[in-house]
Amino acid sequence: MRFAKPFRRVAAALAGSLLIVACSQADDQTGTAGVHAAETAAGSLDELMAAGKGIYEANCGACHQPNGKGLSGAFPPLAESDYLLRDREDVLAVALLGLSGPITVNDQEYNGVMPSMAHLKDEDLAAALTYVFNSWGNSLAAVTPAEVTALRDKLGQQDRARGEPHTGATESELRYSGAPLTIPGEEPRQPQDAGPVLSEEEFAAATQLYFERCAGCHGVLRKGATGKPLTPDITRERGTEYLKALITYGSPAGMPNWGTSGELSPEQVDVMARFLQQEPPSPPEFGLDDMKATWKVIVAPEDRPERPQHKRDIENFFSVTLRDSGQVAIIDGDTKEIVSVLKTGYAVHISRLSASSRYVYTIGRDAKVDMIDLWMDPPRIVAELKVGLEARSVETSKYKGYEDKYAIAGAYWPPQYVIMDGDTLEPIKVVSTRGMTVDTQEYHPEPRVAAIVASHENPEFIVNVKETGHILLVDYSDIDNLTVTDIGAARFLHDGGWDRSKRYFLTAANQSDKIAVVDSRERELVALIDVDKIPHPGRGANIDDPEFGPVWVTSALGNDKVTFLGTDPEGHPDHAWKVVRVLHGQGGGSLFVKSHPTSKNLWVDSPLNPEEAISQSVAVFDIENLDAGYEVLPIAEWADLGPGPKRVVQPEFNKAGDEVWFSVWSGQEEESAIVVVDDKTRKLKHVIKGPEVITPTGKFNVYNTVEDVY
Repeated sequence: MRFAKPFRRVAAALAGSLLIVACSQADDQTGTAGVHAAETAAGSLDELMAAGKGIYEANCGACHQPNGKGLSGAFPPLAESDYLLRDREDVLAVALLGLSGPITVNDQEYNGVMPSMAHLKDEDLAAALTYVFNSWGNSLAAVTPAEVTALRDKLGQQDRARGEPHTGATESELRYSGAPLTIPGEEPRQPQDAGPVLSEEEFAAATQLYFERCAGCHGVLRKGATGKPLTPDITRERGTEYLKALITYGSPAGMPNWGTSGELSPEQVDVMARFLQQEPPSPPEFGLDDMKATWKVIVAPEDRPERPQHKRDIENFFSVTLRDSGQVAIIDGDTKEIVSVLKTGYAVHISRLSASSRYVYTIGRDAKVDMIDLWMDPPRIVAELKVGLEARSVETSKYKGYEDKYAIAGAYWPPQYVIMDGDTLEPIKVVSTRGMTVDTQEYHPEPRVAAIVASHENPEFIVNVKETGHILLVDYSDIDNLTVTDIGAARFLHDGGWDRSKRYFLTAANQSDKIAVVDSRERELVALIDVDKIPHPGRGANIDDPEFGPVWVTSALGNDKVTFLGTDPEGHPDHAWKVVRVLHGQGGGSLFVKSHPTSKNLWVDSPLNPEEAISQSVAVFDIENLDAGYEVLPIAEWADLGPGPKRVVQPEFNKAGDEVWFSVWSGQEEESAIVVVDDKTRKLKHVIKGPEVITPTGKFNVYNTVEDVY
């Protein structure tokens, strides 16, 4: 179904914000906190309003916005909405039945599909509608649960599950349904127990698309993490049209607009909407023997050059992910020349550098690790290894005496990490991360390995276990007798980085809306700091705040907040490990913030915001005058590209700290670019583009990555 142009993302007159995966995240992972928040509402206006606010924010706020004003050309407003003044029963019926076809809200026409919200409990829907009816200039009579019940009966919805959306299930059963099947080599199969039918070809295509676009946020088993759970008990209640609208238009809270950006065709959107209503296929395990079968030493250590074969400044090289081509480009930061384009794992997530600056270690989402020798002319892959079916993290040892001795890779599936020989990638030790959650201490079948950093204080890798909330200090001084210190933090650990001293590791537990701080010297948790909403710092940014001293900065997926945390317990003890400042950027959907010791700027991207003006530009703050707000730079416009989504992502500094590089990320068949900006003047300096620059995303400067300069 195509929507009329004025109705570009979602037609929703009431509660249709479409938040299964949209990262609104005011509720818990199952959505039950928001859904059941109204159970205790006694019916008074104050009680209904209090309960309704939470339900609205959990189910509607990301699209219609917390202030009810919606988004121009996207989501109809609820604030001072003349649509709410129509016949009361008709308005309530829209919430229960949905709506398709043309409507007019405050003299603006919309034409699309509003999905039914009948899956909400009667008391919850009553509370949410009451909140809408009496907020932002609206003044209408409260909606009672009895009123919703009576109308539901009149409309023939008596058989709807009005109580539990997952009848008879316990809280733990809602979150986890047990360990997956572990049949080696099992091919994806389509369960035909319920839900819309897919052909075998459609099911196979959707499985690949889900892996490429969705699994990173929602999990291989669809249990949710950064994104909402997508298990069939949830998705079947929403239905195909609901899911199609969400996939097509995304959400301001961080769900990408896969359809309107052109990254998925209408046919692919339809297949994905049906696929999500089927049971997810169970992938096989991947052990040491499986890894060794993929291990290749292409150039043995003794056959590699004894010195650099070129005169370029390796420390100012950039390793650039060419996402959808399954390649990495090595670019000379001085000349802006593409030195080498190498076939790597699919959608390389990060590049990490050896302590010597010689080797780049990359890892793709397909869990393939590649080792690139920068001394060669041109740089070449010298070893490779596949550590699982899906992965995100790789790192090398940095502690004195162990430089480059070991490498480590963390997998999303199977949930495990692998310690490898630093020169050859030979797998040595495989350790599972399956176990109990840090808070409820319930078993989780898919606790994925997120960020890994190398300690400067001890011979240890610091490993984030995403879903269970454990931070592992893996002592590599004796691999045969591996010692692991387990620090309980908060669930849904993701990315993070060092403070300026490189002693404290700050990492986001993004779905828990917290930042955990680990003292790598004393090997303990020193703070668990509340932030919001869905922090996603990358490695974060270290700056000297003119009022609060050294701080570390994170932005967020779920809102426009840029949050400053004090990081100097000795010089500024009153501010240490506290939120000391919150700025407001362009909007939600930010993935990275970045600064540099030589820079007076703080750069903030917003590539996952569905508004083109925001996703195609960046905000930059003057560190010496933070209260002045931000300047918007039109990075995508400077790239001078043709059609495409042109999302601007991941600022990265050059070695000197006087240039900031941005990826302008379009579709695989569309023109992309890397835009270089003068950090001091904030003016365009250079554009790198051409047929080799295909969907660039992450960029990693050699010197800054080796030295952990962030």
